[in-house]
Amino acid sequence: MSAVKPARPVVRKPIVWTIAGSDSGGGAGIQADLLTMHDLGVHGCSAITANTAQNTLGVPAINAVSDEVLQSQLNALCEDLKPAAIKIGLLANAGQVKLVAKFLRALKAQGAQIPVVYDPVAVATSGARLTEDSTGAAVLNELLPLCDLITPNTEELAWLADVSAETVLGSAESIVAAARRVRGDCESALLVTGGHFEIEPGTTADLLCRGRDDTVTEDWLIGQKIDTRNTHGTGCTLSSAIAALLAQGYPLQDACVVANAYVRYGLRLGTGEHIGAGPGPVGHCGWPQELRDFPEVLAKGSERAKRYGYHSQQLAERYAAEFAQPDSNRLGLYPVVDSVEWIERLAKAGVRTLQLRIKNPGDDLRRQIERAVAIGRDYNLRLFINDYWQLAIECGAYGVHLGQEDLQSADLNAIQAAGLKLGISTHGFFELLYAYQFRPSYLAIGAIYATNTKDMSDQLQGPEKLARMAALLPDYPLVAIGGINLQRAPLVAASGVGSIAVVTAITKAPDYREAVAQLATVLESH
Repeated sequence: MSAVKPARPVVRKPIVWTIAGSDSGGGAGIQADLLTMHDLGVHGCSAITANTAQNTLGVPAINAVSDEVLQSQLNALCEDLKPAAIKIGLLANAGQVKLVAKFLRALKAQGAQIPVVYDPVAVATSGARLTEDSTGAAVLNELLPLCDLITPNTEELAWLADVSAETVLGSAESIVAAARRVRGDCESALLVTGGHFEIEPGTTADLLCRGRDDTVTEDWLIGQKIDTRNTHGTGCTLSSAIAALLAQGYPLQDACVVANAYVRYGLRLGTGEHIGAGPGPVGHCGWPQELRDFPEVLAKGSERAKRYGYHSQQLAERYAAEFAQPDSNRLGLYPVVDSVEWIERLAKAGVRTLQLRIKNPGDDLRRQIERAVAIGRDYNLRLFINDYWQLAIECGAYGVHLGQEDLQSADLNAIQAAGLKLGISTHGFFELLYAYQFRPSYLAIGAIYATNTKDMSDQLQGPEKLARMAALLPDYPLVAIGGINLQRAPLVAASGVGSIAVVTAITKAPDYREAVAQLATVLESH
């Protein structure tokens, strides 16, 4: 009698809709969307707005479907295949804009929290106009306030801002001004794609605008220009990739940089040169695994930021990059503790890498840091002081650890000049890429799991994301942190990081010496 095969675990893929046009040439529209969604691990559904007569040379005809046909598709999907995210592409006329906007309002009225990504397809790569002239006003008034992200290229940005393309392409500052005009008072984020212009020769630059009022951020995402003419469908692919990632719980900024890398990966490795006589389709090549495909997140204090009208002289005076590296890119077990007593205990137990994190300092803060630094010298520790970089410098510490928010206020130049090592916290792909611009001594990635020491519920990475981030920097000192215990440590160590930071796994262990030995053994076996 044959053995019963174990049942396969049920994996429920998130569902993502694309409301867009069909490309008869197969390179853009819903065809590109569905390929992208499949590539990135979601189930794609489509509601077709228009059947375009299209090939690699142009768009001879756009055949918009009736409102009844479009509505019937949306109703059918809504009845059975509820979306975790929605991507909107070509809406061929004002009537379709209003219909889709009404549909989205109805979803929101039912309490649905569904991220919506809108790629305002108005001009094809070939230059063909794809929408009626009256569509722009309907988009601005009806649709944009319902979207979480809009992804225009510069020609579409000019269309939405009601200015000439030449005006937008004048400078980086003019692109920012047009983006602000389009956003107006709505909450929608904006990602202006930069394949149609060069601020620096040989580069592309996307502009990500998000937040409102005091929380507005405008970030430039910069990459090397890829020498290929196979760019058909890049806008559709980018927006559908973002929707697929949002459906899987990625924060907006992470979804944008990963999607950017996915498109660049497809441009670099795509094989569309033999498809048609015109520009072939961008490749759909799977998850991007190399750092060269990811964008550089521009730092305001850098010299390069001047070219983008993004430079801050105040930050420039404190800016520094290329910090001293530790004696190994594998920092091993890394306890984070809140007292000098714990520093001494763990040093005696053979731990080499430690962090002193005092959350509620008293009048004796300097004395505690001085004592910790002295212990560090006695035991040859890699001892990092959390936050208090001025005292760390004055006391001659080995290194200092800073959070993302500290990078705007800390004097990085002074830290570097003093010879201190620098560790930086990151929470996801966007922050990892941003912090990497400073070339710190190590990068900490978290929170891997939920933790009692901090509420990081909206920034949990998990071991799969951790492994993907670690793969981008295989030889760089990386530290995983957040909710890691002995049971979880093997999976975390298998991601490729060279260090695991722990708190309660040691400080609340029945026997901290045994906990140190067990955790160190896990790291040594990977």
